[in-house]
Amino acid sequence: MTDNVLRLVKDAPEDAIPPTYAPPAAPLDLVKDPAEFPASPVRLARTRRALRVARLAATDERTRTVAALAVRHGGYLAGGTRVVVRRTWDGRTVSRYERMIRAAEAVGNWEEAREWEERAALFRLQRHKRRMDLIMSPQVAAKSIAYGSAGTAGALLLLGICLAVANGNVHDVLAPTLLVIDIIKWACIIASVVWGVAKVIGLPLVLAGLWDVGRRRGTAPAWALPAGHRSDEGVPITPSIVVTALRDLGIAPLKNAVKEMGDAGAAMLSPIVIAGCGVEVDVTLPSGVTTLEVQNRRRKLAENLNRHEHEVYITIPPAARTVRLWIADSGALDEPIGPSPLVLDETITANYATGRAPWGVDLRGDAALISLYQRHMLITGLSNQGKTASLRALALWLALDPTVEFRVADLKGVGDWKPLDGIATVLIEGPTDDHVIDATEMVEEGVAEMNRRIQAPAGTKFHPLILIVDEAQVAFMCPAKTQWVTETEKVREGAPYGGSKATSRYFNACRKIHNQGRAVDVILWQGTQNPTDQNLPSLVREGAHTRASLVLGNESQAYMALGDKAVDGGAAPHKLRQGLDKGTVVVAGDAVKVPAGQSSITIRTHFIDDDQAADISERAKARRAGVTTLTAVDTSEPVDHLTDIAAVLGSDERVRTEEVRQRLAQHNPTEYREFTAQALTAVLEAAGAAPYKSGGLMVVSRSRVVEAIADRLNGDAE
Repeated sequence: MTDNVLRLVKDAPEDAIPPTYAPPAAPLDLVKDPAEFPASPVRLARTRRALRVARLAATDERTRTVAALAVRHGGYLAGGTRVVVRRTWDGRTVSRYERMIRAAEAVGNWEEAREWEERAALFRLQRHKRRMDLIMSPQVAAKSIAYGSAGTAGALLLLGICLAVANGNVHDVLAPTLLVIDIIKWACIIASVVWGVAKVIGLPLVLAGLWDVGRRRGTAPAWALPAGHRSDEGVPITPSIVVTALRDLGIAPLKNAVKEMGDAGAAMLSPIVIAGCGVEVDVTLPSGVTTLEVQNRRRKLAENLNRHEHEVYITIPPAARTVRLWIADSGALDEPIGPSPLVLDETITANYATGRAPWGVDLRGDAALISLYQRHMLITGLSNQGKTASLRALALWLALDPTVEFRVADLKGVGDWKPLDGIATVLIEGPTDDHVIDATEMVEEGVAEMNRRIQAPAGTKFHPLILIVDEAQVAFMCPAKTQWVTETEKVREGAPYGGSKATSRYFNACRKIHNQGRAVDVILWQGTQNPTDQNLPSLVREGAHTRASLVLGNESQAYMALGDKAVDGGAAPHKLRQGLDKGTVVVAGDAVKVPAGQSSITIRTHFIDDDQAADISERAKARRAGVTTLTAVDTSEPVDHLTDIAAVLGSDERVRTEEVRQRLAQHNPTEYREFTAQALTAVLEAAGAAPYKSGGLMVVSRSRVVEAIADRLNGDAE
């Protein structure tokens, strides 16, 4: 039927067949992109809901926890696999020796490089021998198996014969052999069972072992670690941490050298040793890396070591191309150091010549003792950082030596130096120009005393005289000028008291004492703020034997305070924290025991409050004769020794020289407390009234002294 229908259609005329229906063609400009059709509101709502759900799921705490958990344990597994593969590779190849050779070459240690090369050659020789033995092992094993099998079969057969003879049963000849065959059969059965179990649990055990290795080595990313383990602050310092910190300093030659060393980078380091409240390690830098480059990146190095900048100190030891790192325990430097021994021990005494003042502790936690014998001192720093307290602590210790005389000018004048009232012979307190004038005259009188001592007869001993000027910048910046000239001052009218030029009275007096004062125990201590060339001239600051600095504002001030050598050697008072490192001083000079190869030392000084200072002051006063403290220096005429001798002789015609000295000491203790017999003889001989012997004792004649005074008056009149 189908064929008939097709035939009819084929034979029908063309116009009799209806055309196939087709939709009318639309104009081209009416055809639009499907994206231009507005989406269904239902579809948009579903899309927004799906995006919101995905966003909530991605940011949910549980999702982050699961992701961190997966990454952490995956990191442990991958890292553990890497560690085990690396260990295996190192054990089977010479890669470990090659790393050690590169490390030794990087630090220039050629002898060690040759030693590691010899070890590598020995390892290659032994490895070659093992491989040759392995090649020959099949032949040896085949022979051993053949011999062993034959020997075992013979032994079993012999044993069977013995059993057959003993039991009278010929079948016992094969009994031992059959027993061994049964044992082998059961061993195979047991091995097949164990192997099946091993295949099931072996892989998990291997993966667990690799995971444990990775966990112990901490191979997971830091962000994936548990919250309690993410912070590295306070972690112990290890060689790998130090090497990684040095590698990431941003010094290309150092980074490349560490990469070439690989795991042998610790060859740059000395043993890490405990040093007080931290650790210390020397780093031998590779060729092409200077110590200055490392010093200039102190902050970055500290952060790489998970420490704050003030907890890492970089110094230069004697060895070439080496830096010494002192790394504090995290937070240790913020802990108090405890009270001063002067407060704890009421029996403590002082000795100007041989003693050392307990000033504080160094960064290692050891006691920092400072010698004050014949050393001019300069201490500087920003305001309110403990400068006066640090300087006063030294004066309080030295006050326990009754032979030391103090003259103090406090140009701040708020009572910080009140504890020395009754100890110091002069105590000037105040910031005005009048106080600066008094302070200048005090220092100038120190110069006059220095000159008198220098001109004294050889062998004369003098008591120590300590001149202290606190806030010395006030004196240097004082605009006052000399208004009149007396016969004793010998200063031209109009000469400025302050200033940094040679015309300044205060500047000149300081320079003169710095030049010659220590030889006769006239010592100058100064405390000042914010050192500049204007308020602390170069010649004055360089005249101090001991220079100490608290926190400063910038590096240029550090150079002024401590000098180029100390700062270039690692001293960094400008790196101290203002407000947090109060009382911490960086000291340059030989007064403090400085570690070998260093030019400075950092000391955390003991703080002595006003009440404690008053108690120490009372102990010092108990060791001294009564001292009247003046509020200004006595600028009267110099002591006339001949007149004083005549006064103490009184009406006695002859008095023993020793008794004359005793009477003079009672007459003027300040002047004659240490007036020696040689000095008395020199004064009398110069006046023509030399002592003479009477009754076997040296005596002084009153008539000769009076006659010498009369001759002097007549000479002056002429």
